[in-house]
Amino acid sequence: MTTDNGVRKAIEQLTATFATEPGKARVTNAATARLTAGLRCEVSGPRSERMSTDMPASIGGKGSAPNPGWYLRAAVASCAATVIATRAAKLGITLGQLEVTVESEGDQRGLLGLDERISAAMGGWRMKVAISGDAPEQELRQLVAWADAHSPVGCTVREPGACALEVQVV
Repeated sequence: MTTDNGVRKAIEQLTATFATEPGKARVTNAATARLTAGLRCEVSGPRSERMSTDMPASIGGKGSAPNPGWYLRAAVASCAATVIATRAAKLGITLGQLEVTVESEGDQRGLLGLDERISAAMGGWRMKVAISGDAPEQELRQLVAWADAHSPVGCTVREPGACALEVQVV
């Protein structure tokens, strides 16, 4: 599998732009979830992105779409894979295989508020990376470590900042 496909050139152009105009590197993104039926939500983004979430029947949903926790794990896994691939392209490494699996643990008593001592947060995060490419093993390990330290979604999960809450009663 080739990981370049123009990625290297795009990264070089962005790097040059951000070196001379660092303000262009700062972005604000949003996602808006609207409850549509039961526990199903339709989520949209500013560039016509769309997805749906639902909870399993055991929690009162219909299981008609992945739950938000699955999307979070998917976001961590796909962001890590993307950063590994972009870094590999920048370094001139051709990847043969790349698969990232993310697991987490949770206690649903926290979600349901059954015991305030139990957090609703997912914990026990584990990321497993299977990788091959045309670089020595140590270089591939360093590539993955670098990507792990620079993956925006992974870094957010590991180092969460405060999330301001604003409530508008309509």
